[in-house]
Amino acid sequence: MCSSKLKNLTQENISQINGRQVLQPKSNQVPTLDRRNSLKKSPPSPKPLNSLASKIPSPRPISLISPPLSPNSKSLRSKPAGSCKELLRSSSQKSRPVRSPENSDGGCYKEVVSMAIVQKQPGSIAAARREEVAMKQEERKKKISHYGRIKSVKSNEKNLNLDQEEKKKRCSFITTSSDPIYVAYHDQEWGVPVHDDKLLFELLVLTGAQVGSDWTSVLKRRNTLREAFCNFEAELVADFNEKKIQSIVNDYGIDLSQVLAIVDNSKQILKVKRDLGSFNKYIWGFMKHKPVTTKYTSCQKIPVKTSKSETISKDMVRRGFRFVGPTVIHSLMQAAGLTNDHLVTCPRHHECTAMAAL
Repeated sequence: MCSSKLKNLTQENISQINGRQVLQPKSNQVPTLDRRNSLKKSPPSPKPLNSLASKIPSPRPISLISPPLSPNSKSLRSKPAGSCKELLRSSSQKSRPVRSPENSDGGCYKEVVSMAIVQKQPGSIAAARREEVAMKQEERKKKISHYGRIKSVKSNEKNLNLDQEEKKKRCSFITTSSDPIYVAYHDQEWGVPVHDDKLLFELLVLTGAQVGSDWTSVLKRRNTLREAFCNFEAELVADFNEKKIQSIVNDYGIDLSQVLAIVDNSKQILKVKRDLGSFNKYIWGFMKHKPVTTKYTSCQKIPVKTSKSETISKDMVRRGFRFVGPTVIHSLMQAAGLTNDHLVTCPRHHECTAMAAL
């Protein structure tokens, strides 16, 4: 009797769960049939949002979605009204993921989450909108700067500096590559009225020497010419004999015809001094002792000779001067200040005019 009761107890303590026999403790015995019926499977509780989000498929590439740049486009208007529309609007304003209400449908939640993920990516709607606004602001700044609506202080200072440089601009034949000795001659001597006989004789020699050459080369040889011709003392040069002339040709490398012309011109200057009192009176007499002030704006407009230079040249040739063509005489007139051919934009123009008025 006892053994049969123990056998029943062991059979009762053994129950089948999932097709397997499991030995359960006495305190957890298999429930009766009524209790089994009452403990039916309850409906599964809703899973949390995180588990749903993990099962949502990844969104398609942005190039395939191709969302519109403007929030007022037709694609956004075609979205369903209600909670989905509000969630989409909040997702466009905030970059964090949006939680849908419990009573909303799963399709709307999937769409909101996918839009939030797309918005975080570099090519999203918000990023494209920000780039568009930035580009429009840059274009507006460029237009404002182009049409001069904003005048910066730096541009004004630059214009003032350019105006000052324009006022200080020399004659156009003086360039940045001009030799300093030529620039100094322009700034200190060219166009200044000269009334000294010795200096007039020197300028006559220099203007004759620059035929077939240039002023820079002649000015570099100026000290050599002064030494060779006794500082252009007409009385001493007129006494040169053939031996002295030949030594000048050999020692200083000056052409023989040029040396002979200088000696002959010195003799003619002495004759002018005996007739008129000075070489200065002779030269300035053609100008009525008053320099001519021109108003040229370009060096191309300055002539190489004038009617006045032709008149002086003819008279000097008649007197026996050599190397005194109209072009050489016009150059002498410019160098000795008989005519002020500085450009009106050159500062020396006004300075030489003021000197001539004294």
